[in-house]
This record gives sequence, structure tokens and C-alpha cells, in this order.
Amino acid sequence: MQVWVQPGAKRNELAGLHQNCLKIRLSAPAVDNKANTALVEYVAALLGLKRSQVSLEAGHTSRRKTLRVLAQKEPIWPQVQEADQAGGQPPTEGATHGSNGSRPHRKV
Repeated sequence: MQVWVQPGAKRNELAGLHQNCLKIRLSAPAVDNKANTALVEYVAALLGLKRSQVSLEAGHTSRRKTLRVLAQKEPIWPQVQEADQAGGQPPTEGATHGSNGSRPHRKV
């Protein structure tokens, strides 16, 4: 199973699809393997599995990760809404971005 991870979020949550992967937001930072550990724990809890049944197979230092899920039967996967491929909504017409990377401002 491929997932796209966004570490350092406000809370752990499913965030739809991103680049044909399940996008997961994690509150854990991407330092000292904390986000990877939090990802395994979150997915295991989400699927009602033991932590030992979920492992990180590839992507230890990437946002795109491959997980291995071992279960006797297919786990019940939560439904997610399909997000935009870019990971969010495109700016509205007339929107401009601040030079410091701030949110778009609308012209009135």
C-alpha cells in the first residue's frame, strides 16, 4: 500500500488522495524516525490491527512510502474523499500569492 505522508500537521488524519496515494497527515515531526513510527501506529489503529502487523517497506526518508499490512483477512479500509492531484484547491481567479509564501489574497 502506498501512502503520501505530511508530517508536522495539527493532528493525525486521512486527507484524501494525492498522486494516486492515500494522503495521511501526522502530527509527529519528520525527525529521528518519529513520523515513520507514528505512521505505522496510526495505520495499525485505523485498521484495527496490531502494530506488528504494519511495517514500513520503502520510503523511509521520502513523503511517498510503501507499507506492508499483514492480516488474516482484508481489513476494513475507511472511505476517503478524493482530493485534487495537486493536494488542494487551485487559487480562485484574481488571487495572488504573497512573496513570503503566505496564503493567497483575493482582490476586492
